[in-house]
Amino acid sequence: MNEQPVTPDRPLPPAPQSPPSSGPGVSRPVTETQPIAGPPTAQQAPHPAYAGHQPFYGEQNPGYGNAGPGPAGRRGAGARTRVGLATFAAGVLAAGLVGGGVAAAGLNALDDGPAAGISQAAPESIVVNNTDDVNTITGAAVKASPSVVTLAVSGGSSGGSGSGIILDTDGHILTNTHVVTLGGQVSDPTVEVKLNDGRVFPATVVGTDPLSDLAVVKIDAPDLTAATLGDSDELNVGDTAIAIGAPLGLSGTVTDGIVSTLNRTISVASSAVPEEQPDSAQSDDGESFDFLPPGGSGGQQPQSQGSIYLNVIQTDAAINQGNSGGALVDADGRIIGVNVAIASGGSGGSGESTGNIGVGFSIPINYADRIAREIIAEGEATHGFLGVSVTPAGSDGSQSASTFSSGALVERVEPGSPAEDAGLQAGDVITKVDTYTISDPQSLTAAVRIQPVGQQVPLEVVRDGASRTVDVTLAQAPTP
Repeated sequence: MNEQPVTPDRPLPPAPQSPPSSGPGVSRPVTETQPIAGPPTAQQAPHPAYAGHQPFYGEQNPGYGNAGPGPAGRRGAGARTRVGLATFAAGVLAAGLVGGGVAAAGLNALDDGPAAGISQAAPESIVVNNTDDVNTITGAAVKASPSVVTLAVSGGSSGGSGSGIILDTDGHILTNTHVVTLGGQVSDPTVEVKLNDGRVFPATVVGTDPLSDLAVVKIDAPDLTAATLGDSDELNVGDTAIAIGAPLGLSGTVTDGIVSTLNRTISVASSAVPEEQPDSAQSDDGESFDFLPPGGSGGQQPQSQGSIYLNVIQTDAAINQGNSGGALVDADGRIIGVNVAIASGGSGGSGESTGNIGVGFSIPINYADRIAREIIAEGEATHGFLGVSVTPAGSDGSQSASTFSSGALVERVEPGSPAEDAGLQAGDVITKVDTYTISDPQSLTAAVRIQPVGQQVPLEVVRDGASRTVDVTLAQAPTP
């Protein structure tokens, strides 16, 4: 889940005016699979925890709404504006989540009282004291920060905070499913949003998509700054990557690094997905990544019931708990990813607090953009479905028991599926889906799910030692 180069300094952009006071993918494998990173030991296994991202949806992205204050959302977001921080802080104070966009209790810049070692008057916006000496990171942060928000989520006896990205001036905000569900603990959350300028508004949940861990909430607020989106398909390893969000509840935090790796597949345990996922690769060997479970005031640690497989951008920009749903930004201040997880040296399943070790993951914005548009339009999102049962393949095309596999070996083709229609056969080894290299069943699941339903994609297949290309039109997975 890795890098990005630093671009030349650019002039500081004009500061914004202050405003007034079930699932698709690839089928379950016949045998257990190994993650592409190899088997970690109990002491060394990195476990990702949810992080954060913020996209730029502005007039360049008219599909999200018209300029200016918009009407209430499709699911009703007409609640009155609340400028005070009392209820917002209460939601964050109930935190204690150790993952999934969580604010750590006792280190919370949104408390009514000062947290240990943190000034109560923490800045909401990017501070620029010397406009004659502004670097690339400062300029990008100044441009992007007005579109990044902090979310306070509560339900029952649980609470936590995360980050989000303003998609449009109608008030749609992109975040993670694990943020708005508190890691699967809450189905009907109370959500409040704190803007970069300090205003606070109640939010309604427009929809969630557990298979991508993306969600959209909506606020009814004037004078919003919509994010500007970049093109995640144009990224290079080594490009500058800037994370903006609210780690540990500290709004407006900016960190920088590079794009470490592209097209990394991570397997993440999730309590939000259905127990039975049709056409889904699964690994029961305990070696896949885990999102850290939420805890907090009286909250129970939910047991994960399934796994999701994400194709992500890996970055060494510092991402911590509470960054979830926030923005990964390029050197021009454009959103390139939604921060979702981190790897840590501790055990994610133990509930222990973990922090940044330079291995963070973001959902590419091109994928997140499609999912967000579908959620806004329909209340839910769709994912491509292939219709095969697969296991890891060895270098000779046979079933692999090695840590390192070389493709996904087809063991069964579902009758009436897109795979059958395209002529795939048992014994075929799938090595590529569109531009995504396939190393194992998990990467196949992620590469198929990232495609829209109805999309025709080329598959590279090895059959009887010879490579061939097969075109497949992906369908929507049947409901489990």
